Amino acid sequence: MRCLCLVLALVADPVAADEPEILGVQLDKTGGAWTVAVTVLHPDTGWGHYVDGWEVLDAAGNRLGYRLLHHPHVEEQPFTRSLPSLTLPEGTQEVFVRAHCSVDGWSTTPFRVELRP
Repeated sequence: MRCLCLVLALVADPVAADEPEILGVQLDKTGGAWTVAVTVLHPDTGWGHYVDGWEVLDAAGNRLGYRLLHHPHVEEQPFTRSLPSLTLPEGTQEVFVRAHCSVDGWSTTPFRVELRP
């Protein structure tokens, strides 16, 4: 029985290791504020394993904004959600976006976006 349990754990482990993948980020400026729209792909399985948020960082890794995701998107993949009214520090030329999974934590490679003047 011990071997069967070990095999099942090995089979289940890679599924849990699927980190969120950011497919695209769009930034639009209106007045002095930005709207950030992020498209994410992740094999959400339900409330126990889903993308529960994403953040916008500056080049130094400081959080500039955060979008909480209130529920799993099992039937909607990929999905896009927006964060309105984001104020960026003067002179910001690029931002980085990473997503958070309720099981696996933060995506390891942030998505880089250059800001157009």
